This record gives sequence, C-alpha cells and structure tokens, in this order.
Amino acid sequence: MYEIFVEETFAAGHALRGYHGKCENPHGHNYRLRITLQGPELDSTGLLYDFVQLKQVIHTVMEGVDHKFLNDQPPFDVVNPSAENIAKYFYEELSKQISRSPNGASITRVDIWETDTSRASYLPSRQNPGNEA
Repeated sequence: MYEIFVEETFAAGHALRGYHGKCENPHGHNYRLRITLQGPELDSTGLLYDFVQLKQVIHTVMEGVDHKFLNDQPPFDVVNPSAENIAKYFYEELSKQISRSPNGASITRVDIWETDTSRASYLPSRQNPGNEA
C-alpha cells in the first residue's frame, strides 16, 4: 500500500455556536490542512497521484474558505464551523473532484490544525466487502 499527503494553509475566522467559552466569540486561525491519499499500486509513471493535480484541487476548495468568516459560508452558515466539521467538509468537497483513480488511490484522511498543538481529523468510514449501508 502506498500513501501520499499534501499540506496547505489558509486563514479564516469563525465563532462556535452553542459553545460556552472564548470560542463562542468571533476569532480566527491560521489553519494547516493535510490531505492523505492511499492506494495499492502506482500509475505508469510511478505515482500514486500527481502532487500538482492534488494541490490544484485543494486550492479550488480552499478558495471558498480562505480569508473568510466561515459562519457566513455554506455549509457553515448551518453547520457549526468546528475543526472536526471543517475536516469533513474538505473530505466531502475534495471527494467530488478527485474521482477514484484507476490505480485505486483515494482520500483516507483529512487533518486540520487550528494551532500548532490542536488538530482534528476526519477518516471516512470504509464499508466491509459484502456489507451494504
């Protein structure tokens, strides 16, 4: 099994609805995002997935949140913009643009850091063969 990841950064503000503490007030973070892909084999050029293409897709999604107040941006105008929900958002949006590659590479993890020491992750569940959800 092969694994690659790409890290990017963006800045955004948010306020946590229903939270009782400092984070209920508008504040911002310099987020660090890591997208991890995994797959069983390499393509004919020896790549699991082209880093350049992966970065282009990430930047497309980041444009919707970079230097924005997340609470005003869909889906965070409804969904609380917690680090956990932001990680899942990136997974869902990137998955729409990164179709399962012919060699089986897919997104297996999204990590988002709000600070150097605070991180949330989203790991998509995988169905077991033969089990229907």
